[in-house]
Amino acid sequence: MMKSPNDSAVTMTEIVLPQHTNALGTIFGGTVMSWIDIAGAISAGKHARCNVVTASIDALHFIAPIKLGHFVEIKACVNATGKTSMEVGVRVDSEHPHTGEKFHNVSAYLTFVAIGSDGKPQLIPSIEPKTDSEKRRFQAASMRRASRVKLAHELKQEELRIKP
Repeated sequence: MMKSPNDSAVTMTEIVLPQHTNALGTIFGGTVMSWIDIAGAISAGKHARCNVVTASIDALHFIAPIKLGHFVEIKACVNATGKTSMEVGVRVDSEHPHTGEKFHNVSAYLTFVAIGSDGKPQLIPSIEPKTDSEKRRFQAASMRRASRVKLAHELKQEELRIKP
C-alpha cells in the first residue's frame, strides 16, 4: 500500500516558558530537540500505524534562537521510506507573541524504525510523493540516505584497516 506524505503531517505548538530557557533568555537546545523527536515520532507513527523508535538524527541545524515567550510551531512529515524505516523532516518556526514576526529556527531530519509487537522491525507502507514539494523532499531524502550508507561503509573500512 502506498501512502501520501500528507497522511503523516503533524503540527505541534508550544510556548517558551521560563523553565525552557538558559541565562540568555533563549530556549535550551535539548528542549527543542525533545519537541522535534516527539513531533517526528508522531509523524512516523501515523505513517507506520505501529510503535516507532528513533534510529538517528541525520541533521539538526539551529538557524536562529528561540526566545522566552515566543510561540513555537513544530511541523513534521515523512519524506521517504525504506522497508522498515522512514525519514521524517521537521521544521521549527517561532513567532513573537506581540508583533507576529515569524522566524525559521531549526531544521532536522530523523530516521525512525517501525517496531512490531514482537519487538522486531516491521514492514511499513511506501510513500508516494505527489506535489512538487513532496517530490523535492523525497529526492533530498534519497541523497541523504545514500550519503549515510557511503559514510557507514567508509567508517567500517577504516575500522577494519586499523584493527590490530
